[in-house]
Amino acid sequence: MENIAVIGAGTMGNGIAHVFAQNGFQVNLVDISQASLDKGIATITKNLDRMLAKEVIDQGTKESTLNNITSHTDLKDGVSTVDLVVEAATENLDIKLKIFKDLDEICKADTILATNTSSISITQIGAVTQRPDKVIGMHFMNPVPIMKLVEIIRGYNTSDMVTQTIMELSQKLGKTPTEVNDYPGFVANRILMPMINEAIETLYNGVAGVHEIDTVMKLGMAHPMGPLQLADFIGLDVCLSILNVMYDGFKNPKYAPCPLLVNMVMAGKWGVKSGEGFYDYSESRKAEHVSTQFK
Repeated sequence: MENIAVIGAGTMGNGIAHVFAQNGFQVNLVDISQASLDKGIATITKNLDRMLAKEVIDQGTKESTLNNITSHTDLKDGVSTVDLVVEAATENLDIKLKIFKDLDEICKADTILATNTSSISITQIGAVTQRPDKVIGMHFMNPVPIMKLVEIIRGYNTSDMVTQTIMELSQKLGKTPTEVNDYPGFVANRILMPMINEAIETLYNGVAGVHEIDTVMKLGMAHPMGPLQLADFIGLDVCLSILNVMYDGFKNPKYAPCPLLVNMVMAGKWGVKSGEGFYDYSESRKAEHVSTQFK
């Protein structure tokens, strides 16, 4: 397995492309927008420069990594000859199902189709293809070049051989793969999102402020960042989407998103990427200033 395609040049997609390319794989980075591709390559270059400055890599590694990446705006050109596709498009079921239907028609018969979804059913995605045994989840963590975990999710029909292949491939990337089964939220988000939602409920109910809630979890539970800061980092729209997937999947009210989260998403307060969430990022991407609405 030498040739990889990554669908989507956003935060997760360019990170996944970076990691594969740095480990010697030929990577086709595919996005419908040339501007998104340019931005993705610029982000990879910036991250490589940061690693170079810290002496984590040398100049040769930076150059070879960038040389291993080719960008494409045409899906067929990008995926028709690869051994593995990793889809990292928007966390939207309809979009993902359309992509996998197209991939199934375009890719070689033995190509493995993976998705970086953080909550959507692998079984449901695989069912729209003629190769459900070759459809699997590869849930990378953000930021991809730094975080070691890859959550490997088996769909109902995913074969043992494909699972083992992807587990071994993840190890070649310097990651720690962990196999889980296909239920809403998998493991990472099934545990993480209720915690984030409960932190939002705690704020919504006036128990404590933004800074105070995050301080308790950082200093009391040794979390590297508080749950409200983490929600901003993930994106409040993404948090809401994942909670809705779990609520729909389990029909359990404990997964119902807090009304405050719903309102913030509708108001466009999505966190770091929109410039404001629970914190104000207009001056810095660091969570230094609580948003004025929570002061």
